[in-house]
Amino acid sequence: MDIFIKANQSTILKQDVHDKKHNSILWIDLFRPTTEEISQIAQIYNIEIPTQEEREEIEESARYWEDSQSITINTYFLIPLRDEKRFDNQSITFILHEDILFTVRYSDLRVFDDVQRIMLANPQMFNDGFDLFSKILEIRVERDADMLEGFARSTRALRKKIFDKEMDDEVLHQLSRLQEFNMTVRDSLFDKRRSVAAMLKSIRPSSEIKKNLVIILKDINSLIEFANTSMNALDNVQGLLTNQINIEQNKIIKLFTVVTVAMMPPTLIGTIYGMNFKVMPELDWEFGYPLAIFLMILSTLFPILYFKKKGWLH
Repeated sequence: MDIFIKANQSTILKQDVHDKKHNSILWIDLFRPTTEEISQIAQIYNIEIPTQEEREEIEESARYWEDSQSITINTYFLIPLRDEKRFDNQSITFILHEDILFTVRYSDLRVFDDVQRIMLANPQMFNDGFDLFSKILEIRVERDADMLEGFARSTRALRKKIFDKEMDDEVLHQLSRLQEFNMTVRDSLFDKRRSVAAMLKSIRPSSEIKKNLVIILKDINSLIEFANTSMNALDNVQGLLTNQINIEQNKIIKLFTVVTVAMMPPTLIGTIYGMNFKVMPELDWEFGYPLAIFLMILSTLFPILYFKKKGWLH
C-alpha cells in the first residue's frame, strides 16, 4: 500500500504506513492488498471497496456508481500475459472519496509507476484525486494507442507474408493472436468510454477535469474507430489466407486429377493384356510386349501434354 500526501504546493510525499492524522492525502494505491488492509481503509474512510466478484461483473451498474460521498469505477486495463505476446483485461478499481483517489489493483502496471513519477516530479499539477484519475486515464489511453499502432504494423506484415505466399502454421497462430488482441483492446476501450461518459454527467468533477475527460473521450472514440478498421483489415487478411489455401488445395486436386486421368489408359491396356484368355493373338506375337509398353507410355503422355496445353500444370 502506497500513500501519497501533499505536503505543500511543491512537495508530495510517499509513504507506506497510513497516518490517520494526516488530512492532505491525495492517493492511496492498494497494490495487491491484503484483506486486513482493505478492511482498515474501508473502516477509516467509511467507503465500500468492491470484492473480487463485484469488480469482475460486466453490468453497467457494477462498472460505475456514484453516491453523495464517492464515485466508484471498475474499468478494464490491458495487462500482458506470461508469454508477453498475448494480453488480457483486468478490472482496476478507482474510488474518488473526499477528493482522495483510492485504487485497488492486483497487477504491476507501468501506467501507475509513470503517474507516480510525474506526480513526485511535478506536484503542482495535482490538487486532488480527480487530477490523478484524469492523468492515469490519459496515459493509459496513450499506451492503448501505441499498442494499436503496433497491432496495425503486425497486420500489414502478416498481409505481406500472405501475398508473398510465406504460409505456415505460425501465420495462423499470428492471425489468431491479432484477432484476440483486437477484441481485448476494444473491450477495454468500450469499458473506459462508458466510465468517462458517466463521470462527465456527474457534478463532482471540476470544469477543468471535465475538459480533460472530454479530450480523453474523443481519443477513446478515435481508438475504437481505429480498432474497428483494424478488425476489418484482419477479416480481409483472413479472407486472403482462406483464398490462398483454397488455391493451393485446388492446385493439388488438379495435379491428382491429371495423374489419375494419365494413368487410366495404361492401366486399361495393362488390364487387357493381363487377362488369362487362351485366344489372345498378341500373346504369341514377337512384338506384342514392346507394343503394349509403347501404347502405355503413349497413352500416359497424351493426357499430360493435353492438360499442360490447357494450363492445368502451371
